[in-house]
Amino acid sequence: TMARPWQAPRPLLAILVTLVAFTYQAGKKTFIDIHEVSPEDNHVPGILNFTINKYNQESDDAYNFRVFRILKIQKQITDHMEYHLNMEIRRTTCRKLETTNCKLQQGQLYKKFTCNFTVFTVPWFDEYEILKKNCSSK
Repeated sequence: TMARPWQAPRPLLAILVTLVAFTYQAGKKTFIDIHEVSPEDNHVPGILNFTINKYNQESDDAYNFRVFRILKIQKQITDHMEYHLNMEIRRTTCRKLETTNCKLQQGQLYKKFTCNFTVFTVPWFDEYEILKKNCSSK
């Protein structure tokens, strides 16, 4: 049987209903879902890369830091997508413009922070923004 021109296929209708629901909820920032994700999750490497690069750009430290250990990553979906990153970062031997062969600092220049970042993302457009940053040396 042939579908009438005005009838949308079911998957298309489902997408449309979802979009309308998201648009309606956008003003309310309704909590939809939060769950822990693996560092191997599709979008995580790009988010981590953006986050540490932004951290290094804004840092007053003469040396770059890099992600040493990921403690926890959560993906939160409201009217947009946010990642909550909890990780340990350490100072490297690379100064600001150096980015290759960056070993971790030892001895007097050793420095590590435990950081929590909240990153807004539209990963399929490579859009990221750090909403919250909290790092401590404890």
